[in-house]
Amino acid sequence: MRESNLWQRYALLLDQVEKPSRYLGQEWGSVTPAEKEGADYHAVLAYPDTYEIGQANQAIAILYDCLNANEHIYCERAYLPWVDMIALMRGNGLPLASLETYTPVREFDFVGITLPHELCATNVLEFLDLAGIPLHTDQRGDDDPLVCAGGPCAYNPEPFAPFFDVIFVGEGEELDVEAALRHRELKAQGASRAQILRELACIEGVYVPSLYEVTEQEIRDERLAPGARGYTTVTPRDADVPARVEKRIIRDFDALPALPRQIVPYCELVHDRLAIEILRGCNRGCRFCQAGMIYRPVRERNADTVIAAVMDGLVATGYDEVSLTSLSSTDHSTIEQMLRRLNRSFSGTGKSVSLPSQRVDALGIELARLAAGEKKGSLTLAPEAGTQRLRDCINKGVSEDDLLRAVTGAVEAGWRGFKLYFMIGLPGETDEDVAGIGALCRRVYAAAKDAVPEGEPRNIRLNVSVALFIPKAMTPFQWDRQISLPEISHRIEVLRASFPKKGINLHWHDSDTSYVEAVLARGGRECAELVEEAWRRGARFDAWTEQFAFAAWEQAGDVCGIPIMQRATCEYEEGAPLPWSHISAGVSEEFLRAERARAGAGEKTPDCSFTSCSQCGVCPLFGMTNVLEATRVLRGECA
Repeated sequence: MRESNLWQRYALLLDQVEKPSRYLGQEWGSVTPAEKEGADYHAVLAYPDTYEIGQANQAIAILYDCLNANEHIYCERAYLPWVDMIALMRGNGLPLASLETYTPVREFDFVGITLPHELCATNVLEFLDLAGIPLHTDQRGDDDPLVCAGGPCAYNPEPFAPFFDVIFVGEGEELDVEAALRHRELKAQGASRAQILRELACIEGVYVPSLYEVTEQEIRDERLAPGARGYTTVTPRDADVPARVEKRIIRDFDALPALPRQIVPYCELVHDRLAIEILRGCNRGCRFCQAGMIYRPVRERNADTVIAAVMDGLVATGYDEVSLTSLSSTDHSTIEQMLRRLNRSFSGTGKSVSLPSQRVDALGIELARLAAGEKKGSLTLAPEAGTQRLRDCINKGVSEDDLLRAVTGAVEAGWRGFKLYFMIGLPGETDEDVAGIGALCRRVYAAAKDAVPEGEPRNIRLNVSVALFIPKAMTPFQWDRQISLPEISHRIEVLRASFPKKGINLHWHDSDTSYVEAVLARGGRECAELVEEAWRRGARFDAWTEQFAFAAWEQAGDVCGIPIMQRATCEYEEGAPLPWSHISAGVSEEFLRAERARAGAGEKTPDCSFTSCSQCGVCPLFGMTNVLEATRVLRGECA
């Protein structure tokens, strides 16, 4: 399978690129051909961005371990080269290759590409083109690999649909292996590509876009969707193809290996530390948060399992920091106990533990103190909105008193730097809400300075970051629009006027990338044409500020009849078909509509917990009536 001279040809280029370490491969801990000598099925997992971003991705690490655990499968990795290497590869006729053996990607049986966010869309096409794989599934033959996708964007897969043979919806630990083994079996039987796709469509959690038909319907009210060509429905072409693809879920999360195979990189990664997933899902119910909806229900990993994985992982990698990761790590039922145990184990060793998110309350600050130890850099908190009214609308569950107590307690515990995250453009937002961000930050800054012990310098550092709200599929705000450019300009003016001239650093995100992300987040299959046209006009690495070319997207939108600005600001009518209606995250549309109505009324929904259940519809996937029963079973507290 290996092209013997391909590595040598790559090696000749390494002195001409910015970071040669991105392309070396064969790192400590990676799977070698000798280990998989008996494997007859070859898979490659790909991340559509650079090595230092992709190698830090936990999903890739977990699936790499799961696939290689099967005796029949040898799984390798591939990442998108940076622009300097891409130019050299094209100039020298070099195909994209795997890191482990430098085998051309097009020679694998299975190519699995994760879709972490919408702005990776053009990178997917760049990856396929560099690999020499036809961009469209209907252009591929029996000798081409099975091109698969998974990840957050699978919950609205339509803008990616023509480029993938198979899209995995949900959690992939079991799904990826099952699909790969079924593909292996069918290939051995001599099945055609068409037969293989039909068989794979029968697996729970597998969406095969080519087996579905897209029908466009006339928009009933042009005010609701300016710039849209019509509502679309996606239906199966044949009766034996499922009309609705349900996400795949891992029931016994704690039974999964907590420490996937650890690969030690040659260069620094974006998150260059040991990462252990302690919790899956989130019970907070923030109405703007897609991850909080699609990863339900909450499942915990046992504390003893976590501690053992941390200790083994630090030995295997040589890292001196571990991150206990999840969407809301501080909500783990034994997080305080785990932090205290780890701190005792790390005492005097120079090792430390970190948390990716902090609760905005007194317990959150205590947990942050336990995690930080003596190292107290900046503490990150996310109030999201400037007024209590709007925080209630988005179900954030944070009060101003919570925030002020948290900041005061943090200063008393030794912190002097803070980062606060907010959004503008949220549904129902007014100028008062925007101005409220500045007013709240002034009060936070004053409270922090007042909390500094007498005699110490009051050198408080407060950095405030404001992002533009982007409506996402599978959330209560999936029907809502993004605000227009004039509205953004006005709100930025209001925001800036609400902040003091000095003392607080204010940053806001670029709106152009947000418009592209919004279009792809809620677009239909027609947006695949937009993605391809933008890519052909030079768009790639759109998540990188210095590489993003909005002009390419605007020109592509004009060519495809999808004006970017108008499409991003469209509002969908409740009850009308949505481009992702054939995909299920388990959360019912009735629940999402009810949550949207509660948002409009400023009503909060309690967290899912032992004492309350939001009745979102996910738990019946486990054959359980509500989150109370599901949580007890998943924690092993009842049969």
